[in-house]
Amino acid sequence: MDLLETRGMSVTFGGLRAVNNVDLTVEKGKLVGLIGPNGAGKTTFIDGITGFVPATGRIEFKGKEINEMPVHARSRLGMARTWQSLELFDDLTIEENLQVAAERQTVKSFLTDIIRPSRARDRSGVDFAIEVLGIQDLIKKLPNEISQGQRKLVSAARALASQPELVCMDEPAAGLDTSESRELGQGLRRIIDAGITIFLVDHDMGLVLDVCDYIYVIEFGQKIAEGTPAQVKTDARVIEAYLGSSATEGKH
Repeated sequence: MDLLETRGMSVTFGGLRAVNNVDLTVEKGKLVGLIGPNGAGKTTFIDGITGFVPATGRIEFKGKEINEMPVHARSRLGMARTWQSLELFDDLTIEENLQVAAERQTVKSFLTDIIRPSRARDRSGVDFAIEVLGIQDLIKKLPNEISQGQRKLVSAARALASQPELVCMDEPAAGLDTSESRELGQGLRRIIDAGITIFLVDHDMGLVLDVCDYIYVIEFGQKIAEGTPAQVKTDARVIEAYLGSSATEGKH
């Protein structure tokens, strides 16, 4: 079953088309990657899917066109995302950061908080995120007391706390060393095993090739390749996009 689908999706800033007529499908229960060199339009693509920038073409989530939906409506439909800048609350514990993300604020809950600020909270989403990513030993710590790799896991856990159906991840491996990237990859597969679909955007080709079920490649906003990790890593267009034309010329 296709959970997310774009058809002819484009994002334009002034006269610049940052994403150009991209068709892409994310199957439910899969880890689908989007890679490309710096400036390829990867983050803009996530921004378009999640509603942070206007996009043309057609975007469907769970079989429903969502082009005109605001960000909060897409979130309530079951779509979450992470950010390159982690934006954790440094004065809250990891557990409290997750609780904030798990809250579904309504007028009723807002008024209830005024009257009963110490009311019991639903912890199901928080407990789910902690268990899936195995961060039980971090929950009482502050963000500045853990490593960058652990902060990335917390960022992923925060997205899981709302118990979405799809998580769009924007460059989660940025700034990580090899061991931290490997740990993150293991965490991503645990998310898939827990029944949540991931759309992963990253520049770390090694991570994407290791963990993804299917991969799309864009350059200058246009899709240039797609396939399994084995197919993508041997595609001449992908090699040229990452390494330059000399890399493919050397193969002839």
